[in-house]
Amino acid sequence: MIFFILYIFLSLCFFIKEKLSQINKIKTTTNILNVNLISVGNTGILNFCHYKRSNLMENFDYIIIGAGSAGCVLANRLSENPNNKILLIEAGGKDSYPWIHIPVGYYKTMHNPKTDWCYKTEPDKTMENRSIPYPRGKTLGGSSSINGLLYIRGQEQDYDIWRQLGNKGWSWNDVLPYFLKAENQERGPSEFHGIGGPLSVSDQRIKLSILDAFMNAAEEIGIPKVNDFNRGNNHGCGYFQVTEKNGLRCSAAVGYLNPIKNRKNLEIKTRCHVEKINFENKKAVSVSCWKDGQSFTIKANKEIILSAGSIGSPQILQTSGIGEAKKLNNLEIDIVKNSIGVGKNLQDHLMFRPVYKVKNIQTLNKKINSLIGKLMIGMEYVFFRSGPMTMGASQLCGFAKSDSSRETPNLQFHVQPISTDKLGGSNLHNFAAFTPTVANIRPTSKGEVNITSKDSRINPKIKMNYLSSDEDRRVAAAGLKLIRKIVLESNEFKKYEPEEFRPGISIQNDEELVRAASNYAQTIFHPVGTCKMGNDESSVVSDELKVHGVKNLRVIDASVMPNITSGNTNAPTIMIAEKGADMILNN
Repeated sequence: MIFFILYIFLSLCFFIKEKLSQINKIKTTTNILNVNLISVGNTGILNFCHYKRSNLMENFDYIIIGAGSAGCVLANRLSENPNNKILLIEAGGKDSYPWIHIPVGYYKTMHNPKTDWCYKTEPDKTMENRSIPYPRGKTLGGSSSINGLLYIRGQEQDYDIWRQLGNKGWSWNDVLPYFLKAENQERGPSEFHGIGGPLSVSDQRIKLSILDAFMNAAEEIGIPKVNDFNRGNNHGCGYFQVTEKNGLRCSAAVGYLNPIKNRKNLEIKTRCHVEKINFENKKAVSVSCWKDGQSFTIKANKEIILSAGSIGSPQILQTSGIGEAKKLNNLEIDIVKNSIGVGKNLQDHLMFRPVYKVKNIQTLNKKINSLIGKLMIGMEYVFFRSGPMTMGASQLCGFAKSDSSRETPNLQFHVQPISTDKLGGSNLHNFAAFTPTVANIRPTSKGEVNITSKDSRINPKIKMNYLSSDEDRRVAAAGLKLIRKIVLESNEFKKYEPEEFRPGISIQNDEELVRAASNYAQTIFHPVGTCKMGNDESSVVSDELKVHGVKNLRVIDASVMPNITSGNTNAPTIMIAEKGADMILNN
């Protein structure tokens, strides 16, 4: 661990020394004072800001609650018009923790109370009564500052289904322009990719034989090799692209917020915890907050935008009096709008983590467990900005069907050249092994988020019900057996003598396999849907993202997804915020 910290320190020193001439002192503005900016390369990624705030502007046009993936997008786009006065509120702190900006730093930021809210799910009887850690970002950039950096948009069909549910303007053809608008694609522009946007998307800077072997083996059983999962049809196997630039993380804070922090019409408040939204005649008029032990209220002239994520947004709606009336009455909360869908419809991707031992081929376990290996990894990053320190949470991706009756893929692989007993907080195994995870990306099981107190500083209950449907249990078993087929039955892997270390090849019965694999299953950190968009009685917002039954309040984040997208959810969340900002500006 000492050596691991040492080479991170050397990395930072190298970049800072290399670019020392670029250190600037930005003059005092009305809302950001005494800012010291360290710009690394041309990315502006290491942006260590120490700002003393002036008093809040007397009033604001728009108040954005949550400076996560969506909130940073909204702050950027809405403040482009100098006539709009914007307040961005973040309950977490600044993104100055160095591990945020090193791609592999998610091992240090997840489960760390400095940068993670460290939620835990309620015991889940569908998963052997397990309660699992549930990371959510607690810093500028939100979960985009601590996530696995994997850039996946989902399938064309995902968005066409949203449209078929009655949500105008949310089909694939409608949303694709917003993906392009957000993107700065390393490979250049095309029909499906954009350049010049705030969010940098890059190829991974690591390739390993074990990953190529899995790709070859998948091809043997009919899963083709692909090099782009973001054109609407993601069937195939290939390397992930990641939200990085020059080997450093490009979070929403880095891409959208850092370049515009000195706008005079933008105020940013960190470590400011929202108590509730206040209403007059069902019109959202102000936000009550806590900061530095004091409570205060801020008024909004035009709109309040809730972008606190799929856990935080329903929590704040409920503490503000919007939710299921019976539950809120039990907590002595005044009812503003009886909205039975708030907190319901919670969807996520559950990741099963089988482990396979191999011979005659390298994984990263032994290298990372070796002091010399750690130093080599550190030096590669210092001098080339490549190698394991640039890794996303997974390196190789695959999309496949659990059975031939499916029209589109319903399984996703995240293949990692390492193995461990526990994701986060556990050492790697001392033998050569890799982890080809598999997840059902079209789950039918749904959970919910409910407050237990009118005090929003008390964590809500997160009940997942991950494997509550028979369908999801069947798909889980099929996914695990498909992985077995790729690794244990392919010609490609025979020379590596694979052995199923976990859950164990002796387990053949589907239900027994799911139960055994559940002991090591984890979230992929994709909660969505708790303020779903639609027109039925369980919908919380309209297709313009306006909260039903009240005025001047929108929810713009992953919680509005009516159905979870088929893949990683950060890129879709940023798209939602881009489209939401356009709706507000064109209102």
